[in-house]
Amino acid sequence: MNALKINPADNVAVAIEELAQGELVTVDGVEFELQESIPAGHKFALTAMEEGDKVVKYGYPIGRTLAPIRAGEWINEKKIRTNLEGVLDYEYHPQPVELEIPMRNLHFQGYKRAGGEVGIRNEIWIVPTVGCVNGTANSLAEQLRRETRLEGVDAIVAYPHNYGCSQLGDDHENTRRILRDMVLHPNAGGVLVIGLGCENNQVSAFRELLGAVDPRRIKFMETQKVEDEYETGMALLREIYEVVSGDVREEVPIGELKIGLKCGGSDGFSGITANPLLGVFSDFLIAQGGSTVLTEVPEMFGAETILMNRCVNRNMFDKTVFLINDFKDYFIRNNQPVYENPSPGNKAGGISTLEEKSLGCTQKCGKSLVKDVLMYGERITTRGLNLLSAPGNDLVAATALASSGCHMVLFTTGRGTPFGTYVPTMKISTNTPLFEKKPGWIDFNAGTIVQNESIDEVNERFIEYVLRVAGGELVNNEKKNYREIAIFKTGVTL
Repeated sequence: MNALKINPADNVAVAIEELAQGELVTVDGVEFELQESIPAGHKFALTAMEEGDKVVKYGYPIGRTLAPIRAGEWINEKKIRTNLEGVLDYEYHPQPVELEIPMRNLHFQGYKRAGGEVGIRNEIWIVPTVGCVNGTANSLAEQLRRETRLEGVDAIVAYPHNYGCSQLGDDHENTRRILRDMVLHPNAGGVLVIGLGCENNQVSAFRELLGAVDPRRIKFMETQKVEDEYETGMALLREIYEVVSGDVREEVPIGELKIGLKCGGSDGFSGITANPLLGVFSDFLIAQGGSTVLTEVPEMFGAETILMNRCVNRNMFDKTVFLINDFKDYFIRNNQPVYENPSPGNKAGGISTLEEKSLGCTQKCGKSLVKDVLMYGERITTRGLNLLSAPGNDLVAATALASSGCHMVLFTTGRGTPFGTYVPTMKISTNTPLFEKKPGWIDFNAGTIVQNESIDEVNERFIEYVLRVAGGELVNNEKKNYREIAIFKTGVTL
């Protein structure tokens, strides 16, 4: 097979490998002569089209032609335009979801935390309330790593950021919520919170935001109030380490997992291999009692009605409508085009319009009902499929997923990326050449789905791999210590 028609309603096919001009390709029993060379992952027309005709992929329109197109002609971003507009009114047309996925008695080795939460890592984190103490946080983490050699803990990491002061309104609250979510995350066995003393994000107010915490595991220091912040900080960290290093893994049901779904550097294979794989996995995990979270709201535009019609009830539909239109308003308030997407890398990989990108992107959440909608900085309270408000930016969105309570982020990519956030950030390649070229970036290859393996077979291997990672096996971003956070900023800086 060298070309694939994804849905019976499609009037385009996708080249599985690079195809040459003049080559004869058979799709659905019909032979086509290619009018020009087609790069792997890109589309070509299965019928002649006039200017303004709909281009259909995944069974949905992904745009309209800008000029007449011949059968066998390459369709790229220069030949198609989006159909999308601004803020819209939506109607609720609920569609029943019937998934027959059996329960399986699967477990992983995790850390049972107070209050019934579960972690998949036992790490010590140093979290600054403000960017002014980033250097102190980094120095303390480095010294504790040297002293302990990481015996009894999975990692010791400082998480510097730029914020915590000179912020107003939503930006200030976003910073506080994300840092709160980090401190309370079950992947951290212990946390040292470091403040300066004069910042907007005061340590005393931040402590109140956290609520009741275990003082053996979560400690605080204001550097302006101590004589030697290095000496004081190390003393506090040594106390935390004594507690955390005694934690041990125990058997935990798979249904306790909370998984973030993310894509970046997408290509024409994203909606064929890796994203559908995550969709099958998401449905499976939810059937076991687990939770998944889909974000990147701007990359839902064009596919949002699919999600809306899978909402569990009218209230959840209304929350999803707000999620979508609120993000469109954000673009409009800043005088920016709502549909300035896909990126140059997406286009080079075969994605021509935002509808095409979104229809591939949203496949990561499978076919399950939408059980809850979270605003930025909110934490998961409902098991099942959740939607989360956050932008498409990789590090901002991945940080938001971790902060919602996700134990790990599953990140599909057709172009590749090395980054990681503060939970394991597993990279799943959409194509085998990327997996072979970047073994130091890519953790799992979904490209075999268009080669010699069914999606169900790949999913079985994937389930096993996710459970191993949940049980302590490191992914590439952890091996290389690529761990960062990015906080969503929408307003002015003082």
